[in-house]
Amino acid sequence: MFRLNAGTGFRVVNLFTEDHAALTGAREVVIVDELKPEKSYNVNINYLKKIYAESGNYYAFEASAWYTHFTNSIIPDYDTNPNQIIYANLNGRAVSKGVSLNADANLTNGLRIMTGVTFMDVNKTENHITTRQMLTERFTGTWTIGYDIPNTNFTIDYTGNVYGGMRLPTLGPLDPRRQYSKPFSIQNIQITYRGMQNFEFYGGVKNLLNWTVNKGNPFIIANAHDPFDKNVVFDPNGQAIPTPNNPYGLTFDPNYSYGPNQGIRGFVGVRYNLR
Repeated sequence: MFRLNAGTGFRVVNLFTEDHAALTGAREVVIVDELKPEKSYNVNINYLKKIYAESGNYYAFEASAWYTHFTNSIIPDYDTNPNQIIYANLNGRAVSKGVSLNADANLTNGLRIMTGVTFMDVNKTENHITTRQMLTERFTGTWTIGYDIPNTNFTIDYTGNVYGGMRLPTLGPLDPRRQYSKPFSIQNIQITYRGMQNFEFYGGVKNLLNWTVNKGNPFIIANAHDPFDKNVVFDPNGQAIPTPNNPYGLTFDPNYSYGPNQGIRGFVGVRYNLR
């Protein structure tokens, strides 16, 4: 099955429900002029193939490619002033383009596999300069592998995601935190028992690789000990300057977050189904 879609549209952005960083209170929210609705023009092509084998096995393959062009795009500016989030209509264009591949298999031996990978490029062009948008990865991958153990009531599920590096909101050249994240993966495993009517018992491990945002970073929240910037010294332009108590010239900032802050952990639970 082939599908080809194209269209255009517009939407009014609600900053305080769509961008939670505006609600942290760590940065002053600055809205430049009256914001206009965002406009987009997009095209998408999709291919889907399903295979039903005589053995009872099921396979599906899907591929998609898309291109979306935005005008009047509203993108938060973390770079101009580290103490502000500046919202304005982009004086240029923003583009989101990429491809995705997915494969599913459901086998009669109880094995289920779902995998997918997406490669994308999300950028903006202003004053003839093209830059990568913040907090957007180059690629993502996901998988789910489930297995019903024969002659038992147990099921094992192994799930995971992998994310490419992304540009992060740092507070300037002296900020020791990474400006770009490294690729990382979050993986989980769960065992479920369904041997009692209406009841399911499950347990497992989350974040098997014990990955957290602070890996390779000296800290995540800048100036966590001084949330009201009482000990920060500012220059006449309102920029924080280095001092013995603040050697990096940072202000309080909790916006450097792009993944889990909890490492590996176990869980157990019970589920009751109404039938």
